[in-house]
Amino acid sequence: MTSPVLETRNLTKSYGKGVNRFDALKGVSLSIEKGESLAIVGKSGSGKSTLMHLLALLDAPTGGEILLDGSDASRLKGATLNRTRNETFGFVFQQFFLTPNTSVIDNVILPLKIAGIGRRERKRRALEALEILGIADKAKSNANDLSGGQKQRVVIARALVNNPSVIFADEPTGNLDTATGQVVEDMLFSLNRDRGITLVIVTHDADLAERCDRSIFVRDGLLTTQAVAA
Repeated sequence: MTSPVLETRNLTKSYGKGVNRFDALKGVSLSIEKGESLAIVGKSGSGKSTLMHLLALLDAPTGGEILLDGSDASRLKGATLNRTRNETFGFVFQQFFLTPNTSVIDNVILPLKIAGIGRRERKRRALEALEILGIADKAKSNANDLSGGQKQRVVIARALVNNPSVIFADEPTGNLDTATGQVVEDMLFSLNRDRGITLVIVTHDADLAERCDRSIFVRDGLLTTQAVAA
């Protein structure tokens, strides 16, 4: 039996000390299987984004364990942690976080530069990712000049370029109109379905959550319920 791609055991996260202490997560245990799509649902301040940041190894927990492919992620330090995160995960956020006044392709190749991939291979893989997202013709365009939907396609291409096993999407359609958001959703679920990429979406959008294989609901730092798509 294969290990879950990600697993947490009694995960906690606190900020501050003494009377100023805030417990963002209060003991979350969760398994995410390879190739599934999972929605983490909750109101603002519920702890859902904190949970995503811990799962993505962008922050360290106060207590509990995070397992990546069955191995204790706390053993990953420094350059090894950065390399593992860069090679394993792709990120799509509500805010596009594109580097201003640079070309589309320069934004897409960033994870490959971090990974030390050669110039020719970087360009080849970036153009391939842009082609998949239908915007290869924008490769040399200034990222600032794109529409919101085009910018989010660039972000997805950047998330895809390192062939990640998991894509984290935090309110990925929050800055888009309904029609454009639907297109972006379809792209993410296509990558999940056709490439077997595990998709973890943080959202308060019930309709988006219903498209996932499974939803978990976070309230006051605790998992309250889990639901499986019909």
